[in-house]
Amino acid sequence: KRTLVFGASPNPDRASNRAVHLLKIKGFEPVPVGIKKGEIAGIPILNGQPALEDIDTVSLYLSPDNQPEYYDYLLGLNPRRIIFNPGTENPELMTLAREKGIEGEVACTLVMLTVGVY
Repeated sequence: KRTLVFGASPNPDRASNRAVHLLKIKGFEPVPVGIKKGEIAGIPILNGQPALEDIDTVSLYLSPDNQPEYYDYLLGLNPRRIIFNPGTENPELMTLAREKGIEGEVACTLVMLTVGVY
């Protein structure tokens, strides 16, 4: 299952960076997208709004103030679910997602992967 890690950072101290590593370790296919260039776990960080297919999950690491310009992009990927990690909770985007049949989940990707409920 492909997971778009949106708001990915090359900084190893950031949760998005740790999520990419843990997704890879747990056998998932992480696709990091962020504003900074670099790589995480040997995977290049894509910039902008790359054309992607077969995204099962969006793991969101972008503050609510910065999300509106990406609504169409994220919803257009038609993922099965969007995980709103701590600090990214956004009722507006969650409502838009649900209207498109996309599950919105307020959770922590790192915790979900660690306890085996991802």
